[in-house]
Amino acid sequence: MAENDKNLVPDEHDLESNQNDLESSALEALLSSGLIVGPDPSIIDEIKAEPDPTYQLANDVALEGRVQEIYEEIAQRAPEHKVQPSLDRVRDCLDLLGNPQDSYRSIHITGTNGKTSTARMIEAILRERGLRTGRFTSPHLSSVRERMTIDGRAISAADFIDTWEDVKPFIELIDERSLAQGGPRMSFFEVFTVMAYSAFAMAPIDVAVIEVGMGGRWDATNVIDGDVAVLMPVATDHEKWLGSTLSAIATEKLGILKPGKILVCAAQVPEVMEVVARSVQENGAGVLLAGKDFGVVERERAVGGQLMTIKTAAATYVDVPLAMLGSYQAQNAAVALSAVEAFFGGGSLNGDVVEHALMATTSPGRLEVVKGSPAIIVDAAHNPAGALATVDALNEYFPGPRVVVFSAMADKDIEGILGNIEPAFAAIVLTDIGGSRAADIDELTEIATEIFGEDRVNVEPDLGNAITAAADIAETVDPQATAPATVVVMGSIMLAAQARELLGARKPDSLT
Repeated sequence: MAENDKNLVPDEHDLESNQNDLESSALEALLSSGLIVGPDPSIIDEIKAEPDPTYQLANDVALEGRVQEIYEEIAQRAPEHKVQPSLDRVRDCLDLLGNPQDSYRSIHITGTNGKTSTARMIEAILRERGLRTGRFTSPHLSSVRERMTIDGRAISAADFIDTWEDVKPFIELIDERSLAQGGPRMSFFEVFTVMAYSAFAMAPIDVAVIEVGMGGRWDATNVIDGDVAVLMPVATDHEKWLGSTLSAIATEKLGILKPGKILVCAAQVPEVMEVVARSVQENGAGVLLAGKDFGVVERERAVGGQLMTIKTAAATYVDVPLAMLGSYQAQNAAVALSAVEAFFGGGSLNGDVVEHALMATTSPGRLEVVKGSPAIIVDAAHNPAGALATVDALNEYFPGPRVVVFSAMADKDIEGILGNIEPAFAAIVLTDIGGSRAADIDELTEIATEIFGEDRVNVEPDLGNAITAAADIAETVDPQATAPATVVVMGSIMLAAQARELLGARKPDSLT
C-alpha cells in the first residue's frame, strides 16, 4: 500500500463509530416501519439530544466562571457611581456596532426611588401583552447577568459571554481613541450599557425597559430615543454628582425626556413639579401626572400583597392583585400602567393582561420576606425618602416588635435614614458590609447612639451573627406583644444582596 493511502484505512475507533451509526439507523428504520413496537422516533431524537447531567453541570460552572472573569475585568474600569459628563464614548461605540439600540422601541425610567420595581412591572405588562422584552436595571443582587433580562429571564451565561466577545474589540477601540485625546477609558457602566443594548438587538426584542444608572442627562443609557420617559419620585441622593437641591437633581433626571415624546410623572413635591413643567414645555412633550391623570383609588391588604383599584387616563382597573407590599408599590403600579398605556398610544389595556402581569411580578430586595418565625425582611432602601416608605409599609403589615440590622455606604445620608426609621424599631444591630465605600462601623455606632440611645444600639460586624442577635432581641423585647416579631435588614443594596445570599433567598429572574 502506498504511503499516502494509509489514511484511507479506518482505525478501530472509526469502525466502532460506523457500526454504531448503522445500528442506530437500523433501529430507527424498524421503529418507523412499525415492524417492532417502540417509542415514537421523535422521542429518540430527544433522548439523543439530552445532555449528560454531569457534563451539563461542569459546563454551567465553567460558563459562570467566565462570566465572573468578565465582570472582574470590566470592574477594573471607573466605577458606576462616578459620572463622566459625556455621552460621546457610548454613542461612538454603538455607532461602530451599527446602533443596535435603534432596532427596538424603549421606555426610559429615572427618579430617585422605585425605578427597579416599576421597571419590572412595566416589563411584565409588556410581556403579558405579547411583546418580546429586554430590561436593563442596576445594580444586581445575585449575578451581574440579572442586569440584562430578556423576556423576564436573566441573560444566559453563554449569551453574556458572546455579547462581551462581540463588543470588546469596539470598546477597546473607543478606549484607545479617548486616551489619545486625553480622556478616560469607557467606564464600568458605559460598557454594561453597550453590552445590554447589543444583547437586546441580538435577541432580538420588540421593546426595552431601561433604568438609568444615576441621574439622566449624562447617564450612559441616555443615547436611546425613548418613546416614553418615566420620572419616579425625586428625593435627595447622590448629591455629590447630581446637585444639592431637588430642583438641580430633577433637572439632571429630566434630561432623558426627548422632544415630542411623553413623560409619565409620579407624585412630586412642588419644587420638582416646577422643573417638570419647564422641561415638558421646552421639549414639546406630552405629560401624564400622578394625582391628576392617574392614581390609586383604593387598596387593601391581601395575602402576599394587596388588591388595588387604579384609575388611569384611559380606564379604571378594579381589584388588581399585586404581589408586593406597601402603598408605594401600588403607586408604582399606577405609574407602570400609565407608562404602558402611553407606549401603546393611550388606549386602555386588557384587564386580564394587567392582572396576570402584576400578580406575577416580584421585586427582590424590596420589602422582601425571606424567612419566617420571626419574619426576616430584606429591603434595599438607602436614602431617607426610601426609608420612610419602608417604615410606612412595616407599620401596615408588621405591627409586632421590630429590630433592624443596618449598614450603609459612607456617602449616604446616614443621619437622615436613621432618623426616619428610629420610631419604627425597638433596637438596632449595626453590622459591617465591607468594601471601600462602606461606612465605618465605629462611625455608624456613634451616629446610631445619638439617634437611638445607647441602650438600643448593638454592634455585630458579622452579618449572620447580627441577624441572629436581632432575632433574639425582637422575640424577647416585648413579652406582652400580641403580633409576631420582625427583623428588617436594610440600609444598602449591597447589604440586601449579602443578606439574601446568606439567608438562601430565591435568585432573581430565573437565575440558577
